[in-house]
Amino acid sequence: MSLPNNILKQSSSVIYGCEGLKLSASERDFFTDVKPVGFILFARNIDTPEQVKVLIEDLRATVGWKCPVLIDQEGGRVERLKAPYWLSHAPMADFGALYKDDPEAAMRALGLNIKSISHMLWELGVTVNCTPVLDIPVEGAHDIIGDRAFSFDKDIVAALGQVVADSCIDSAITPVIKHIPGHGRAFSDSHEDLPIVETSRAELDDTDFTSFCAVNAPSYWGMTAHVLYKDIDKELPATLSPLIIKEIIREQMNFDGFLLGDDVFMKALDPYGDLTARVKDSLDAGLDTALFCHGDVKEMELGAKGASPLREDSIKRLICAEEARLAKESAFAETDIAEIRKELHSIIPNKMVA
Repeated sequence: MSLPNNILKQSSSVIYGCEGLKLSASERDFFTDVKPVGFILFARNIDTPEQVKVLIEDLRATVGWKCPVLIDQEGGRVERLKAPYWLSHAPMADFGALYKDDPEAAMRALGLNIKSISHMLWELGVTVNCTPVLDIPVEGAHDIIGDRAFSFDKDIVAALGQVVADSCIDSAITPVIKHIPGHGRAFSDSHEDLPIVETSRAELDDTDFTSFCAVNAPSYWGMTAHVLYKDIDKELPATLSPLIIKEIIREQMNFDGFLLGDDVFMKALDPYGDLTARVKDSLDAGLDTALFCHGDVKEMELGAKGASPLREDSIKRLICAEEARLAKESAFAETDIAEIRKELHSIIPNKMVA
């Protein structure tokens, strides 16, 4: 399948959410007009498998191609797809704990776990999963990360993060490494406040940044953190910082994948202007796309004022990720998901429930 370069050149550099279980007329008109590069789903958009499939088809119809559709289906407490139609999976910390006793079993189980999750997404038409969490927590940090992280050990985080990324790609799902360059030291929740990290650049280089240096490929997407690292940029959080995006993420970490920011609605960005400014400033800082998770059309119109067409380098990154994912679709379609889940249950019983 070739990607529509002519459409990509007209795409707006924002990923939007929508308000409910189906598109309203105003949402349909807005998306048709602004041509977003993709969409993201939340619990408010999910009822039954058939309903989700129709919603995804309708979203893609507004832009005229099989654009990326994102979801957060990490396992544990961050799961948008829930019972009775979908399985719940273990949090990533469970695999980190198993790794300490049996690394081989942990990596095998985690790979199966991701394939189980990915199959649910693939059946619906979702193509991007916002996982793995590569943050390395510290004692006393806010529990917004908590058991979403694999471990306090940077080597375990890197090893298991690589398994997740590889297993996503093998399952025809694009992974999103997050939250670059690290949310593990945050003592507040960026949904509610701006986390400020005062740790030295040298220590960050040796700890928080290591997992993002290790788990890194052009076929992955990445998501920046709304965190202020005072020893690097005293004024701007990573999402808005040209210094962090260009010097740390693109150069030091050598990440050349498609880069989006965390949701522009988070209160961490409240000191940095209105929605229009947040979208514009994050793109000017070097993001490939902004992430606009709320579904109110009037608010989306404000965000659209700060958006711009996808840059040429962003289009190349997006195509790289899509081609890697598409290359695995035919093989993954033949997957015996029942056998995968049976083996997973044999390694970590009672961790996967309907």
